[in-house]
Amino acid sequence: MLCLARCSQYVRGRRFRGGIAEINVINVINVINQMVADTQKGTAMARKVFYSFHYNPDNWRASQVRNIGAIEGNQPAKDNDWETITKGGDKAIEKWIADQMSGRSCVVVLIGAGTANRKWINHEIAKGWNDGRGVLGIYVHNLKNSEGKTSLKGSNPFDRVTLKSSGAKLSTIVKAYDPPGSSSTDVYAHIKNNLESWIETAIAIRAKH
Repeated sequence: MLCLARCSQYVRGRRFRGGIAEINVINVINVINQMVADTQKGTAMARKVFYSFHYNPDNWRASQVRNIGAIEGNQPAKDNDWETITKGGDKAIEKWIADQMSGRSCVVVLIGAGTANRKWINHEIAKGWNDGRGVLGIYVHNLKNSEGKTSLKGSNPFDRVTLKSSGAKLSTIVKAYDPPGSSSTDVYAHIKNNLESWIETAIAIRAKH
């Protein structure tokens, strides 16, 4: 940006001819400056997040959210990989989760019918919060699965995690969003249109606590 500013000062008020068209260098530099600013803004808004969800019933629903292009999510372990990981015991699972969370600024819990109070989801929520990451939940029961079926709304998983400092439920601080809509398409559209702002809100909430 500094280089562009200096170039702008140097050519201010000058015009150059190139073939038939006359190029106003100031205008070109202004356009470039705006493009750089827009790129920097987009980069600043881009977030890497960790998605936490109950794999077997909700993987198809979770994949719809993970494929929203504005956010980069972690890739879940495939069945064979997960079997190998679990053979290593709790320490191996904790290491895999820690590695997956590395470099992520937020934990997004995709809430299905049976998500709440699962051992490793509780662990992922607690680790994300304790490590200073934003944490939020999104109900995905109204997204269709691979068979075209929706599910029942599950309990709030943040009711199952408490703060050591006060004993308060994390649900009193962390937001869990229930997207409105009369169809799976409407629910997906609402998530897509709001996911970025929800993540930013979660990060800001964590910064205050």
